[in-house]
Amino acid sequence: MAVLAESGSNPDVDLLYDINGLAKDAPHWFDRVMEFVGEYGLLVAMVLLVVWCWWTVRRRGDEDAPATLAALVWAPLAAAIAVLVNVPIRGFVERPRPFLTHQGLDVLISGKTDYSFVSDHATITMAMGVGLFVAHRRFGLVGIALALAEGFCRVYMGVHYPTDVVGGFALGTAVVLLLSPLATALLTPVLKAVGSSPRVGGLVRRRSATVGVVPGARTALEPTDRDLAA
Repeated sequence: MAVLAESGSNPDVDLLYDINGLAKDAPHWFDRVMEFVGEYGLLVAMVLLVVWCWWTVRRRGDEDAPATLAALVWAPLAAAIAVLVNVPIRGFVERPRPFLTHQGLDVLISGKTDYSFVSDHATITMAMGVGLFVAHRRFGLVGIALALAEGFCRVYMGVHYPTDVVGGFALGTAVVLLLSPLATALLTPVLKAVGSSPRVGGLVRRRSATVGVVPGARTALEPTDRDLAA
């Protein structure tokens, strides 16, 4: 299991050279942008997307908010679990980085000495993207698109084979979906308790404008006798 791709005739290696070859033809400044985006930028964008989703669900504040936020909390937790699961996988497969066994690659970032399969970046971003999709379809589609972009960047940078990325996508997705029912069942009551708390309830639902109104007082949403008569 030490080597998954040895020959240049392997489609995995061919695709690696095709995608990484784009870096050789690109301007130097573009490669530096891709290096930053692939190493840090898309991870930060994914975190910001999760925060944006939380803010949107909190402002809406409907009855499903605790369950939605439970799924949202599960997304980064699943990503962390998937990375932990990847530790023994990497040790078992022991696949070297592609630039160690294949010549002529344009490696945009140095210092990568650990094993290649599977990609942690692909695992983290896809786990968070799929977790977002479970919580909120629209945000989830954006998250999955970011994960796909992350996978492309890792191959473009010359630090992963395409199958490293596909393996990361599969691992992240599997952890999210397989453990999602248990995770949401455990997290939803916690989020409901947080939402009912007078101190931290604002984390789950936006404070109602009618909070503090004297019981029995008429609010703007209540129909008047004249309205009923009409």
